[in-house]
Amino acid sequence: MTTITTPTGNGTGLDTAPSPAGESIERSISYIEAICEATDQEMERDPKVIVFGLDVDDPKAIQGTLDGLLDKYGPERIFGTPLSEDAMTGVAIGQALAGLRPIHVHIRMDFLMLAMNQLVNVAAKTRYMGGGHVSAPMVVRSMIGKSWGQGAQHSQGLYSFFMHVPGLKVVAPTTPYDAKGCLLAAIRDDDPVMYVEHRILHFQNGPVPEEPYTVEPGKARVTRHGSDVTLVGISQQQMECLGAHEYLKDKGISAEVIDPIWLAPLDIGTICESVRKTGRLVVVDNGWTTCGASAEIVAQVLERLQGTVDLRVQRMGFAPVTCPTTPVLEDKFYPTALTIAAAANDMLHDGPQGWLPEEREDLKSVEFKGPF
Repeated sequence: MTTITTPTGNGTGLDTAPSPAGESIERSISYIEAICEATDQEMERDPKVIVFGLDVDDPKAIQGTLDGLLDKYGPERIFGTPLSEDAMTGVAIGQALAGLRPIHVHIRMDFLMLAMNQLVNVAAKTRYMGGGHVSAPMVVRSMIGKSWGQGAQHSQGLYSFFMHVPGLKVVAPTTPYDAKGCLLAAIRDDDPVMYVEHRILHFQNGPVPEEPYTVEPGKARVTRHGSDVTLVGISQQQMECLGAHEYLKDKGISAEVIDPIWLAPLDIGTICESVRKTGRLVVVDNGWTTCGASAEIVAQVLERLQGTVDLRVQRMGFAPVTCPTTPVLEDKFYPTALTIAAAANDMLHDGPQGWLPEEREDLKSVEFKGPF
């Protein structure tokens, strides 16, 4: 198996991109297919890998991310569970302690709150409390993001809760390439990994090698090079930052774009290197800015660079209100390529400029297609 940590492709979902060895990856598959392929390859390689969770045996197979795997591996290795997040997370921990490598699928991250004791007080602390002799190698898949007015209880990106806890790894892949490589790395990791999927990213296509490879923890990726401002986009907001890069380029502004990929452990070094060059940082999140992933990134950059660089920083994310349901309010609530570009332009001019780019058809976000 090949271990890949810093592929040279731009990671934007183009049909071809150079591989680390320099060859062009001609095959393009969806984010959904990348998750399914990674799961299939690892279940085939390691009989200790099992998959379970609410509706994993449904005909829709969690948006297709498990398509065909029930028929291939049978109900002993892929099976549905009761709607009991706390109890079933305890089952996953027990399976991991017994030597299996479970993938526990949650349709929505919002309801992981029902399993916080199991995740924070048991899974995350197993290695420490066992003196390093035991671990809980498990993957917790959960989905975040807006979709058809999901509203207050079904739209939240709560991964910053888990970034706060030592013993948990957190990954939020943006591209199909990273969806596969990060999932393979997560399954093989000896600690619990929170694997975060934005449901809109499911419908993105991109270059993915057929053979197994891993995208290892702790390495961010520069997806666009620039010199005027650094844009850090988390999960689906990475795609919005790439759009903002194009709008800013039309205005003569050179934006560098970074995808953190793994949020814990976080590669702050790559971000600091960029900000040392640009002197300006905008971090865009799929959650609230207070105590969020964007706040952590900004704080770490300031700690490292204060006194050495003349810095300007800004966080963007959810407005400080509950996630709305109506499309009109959603348009105001979530950052977009347009509002990110406008914020970066204001930062470069040290104040509001009243500029908002005209939306380009080729830079519109992928629309959610269902089923949930």
